[in-house]
Amino acid sequence: MKKLLLATLTAFTLQGSAQIYSGNPILAGFHADPEVMYSHETNRYYIYTTTDGTPGWGGWYFTVFSSADLTRWKYEGINLNLPRDTRWSSGNAWAPAIIEKKEGNDYKYYFYYSGETGHGKAIGVAVSDTPTGPFHDYGKPIVDHRPQGQNHGQQIDVDVFQDPVSGKYYLYWGNGYMAGGELNDDMVSVKEETVRVLTPRGGSLKDYAYREGTYVFYRGGKYYFLWSVDDTGSPNYHVAYGTSDSPLGPIEVAKEPVILIQDAAHEIYGPAHNSVLQIPGRDEWYIVYHRINKNYLERSKGPGIHRETCIDKMEFNADGTIRPVVPTQRGVKAIKPLEKED
Repeated sequence: MKKLLLATLTAFTLQGSAQIYSGNPILAGFHADPEVMYSHETNRYYIYTTTDGTPGWGGWYFTVFSSADLTRWKYEGINLNLPRDTRWSSGNAWAPAIIEKKEGNDYKYYFYYSGETGHGKAIGVAVSDTPTGPFHDYGKPIVDHRPQGQNHGQQIDVDVFQDPVSGKYYLYWGNGYMAGGELNDDMVSVKEETVRVLTPRGGSLKDYAYREGTYVFYRGGKYYFLWSVDDTGSPNYHVAYGTSDSPLGPIEVAKEPVILIQDAAHEIYGPAHNSVLQIPGRDEWYIVYHRINKNYLERSKGPGIHRETCIDKMEFNADGTIRPVVPTQRGVKAIKPLEKED
């Protein structure tokens, strides 16, 4: 728990400038698989993480941080502890996703995650009235098996997305395969008849061979699908992407698919498993991702469980293609807090 007490990292001011930057990593300690969300209810940004540093990826709880400006992140506590808060999972608390949904005059927060059932990995969901909890688990997994015809891979690395065109909600998951399906109105079950295997075909570990970590967003009439390539303990772990005309594919891999990859010259290794943030009302985008701590690159030191959370700008070309992201040690500038909605 000691590292949790130290988990707020103070942003820094560049020498000779009054501009505040976040610095990277933005969270102290080891945190992986970051999920970023803006809350219209609180006008703050939130990051939810896999708590890292435990052998065998054996963490059993999730943590949440908040910020008003993307540079100063406040530790808000443990938002879900699997052995304490669920009846079906005791550990392997991995790769969360969250979405804010307005229901009448109130907001609800649906927190999706993967955990170990004793018979393999599964996707669960917990619900809260606030972004920081307490979250109440649904009571059982909502995805506990592979899609029909899929013979390998794990039910992990969940993502949740609302289609701004139709208003419908979708869930994505998979390691070794990418699956997606429409959520029912209750937000805690998937319409089985809509489930599709969406795995991009082809590629290699040098470019876009799919491994895990799907993230979906919408911009300019296109659905963007981002995913991670290679193993999370490899310095080559990186992000590739494609686009679609539909939230359930098919996906067309981009001509230049790699948008985030290591920069060994600046001691940045294995940057991947990302989420994406659009500043509300602006065409301004950020990518939040984890990378391997530079002091744990040797396999004997467990690079795959010593990961840290970072943030950088994400920009687009005029034709809608994503420009390669430049991973930095500096991070991003502080942004002006948004005014609270009526």
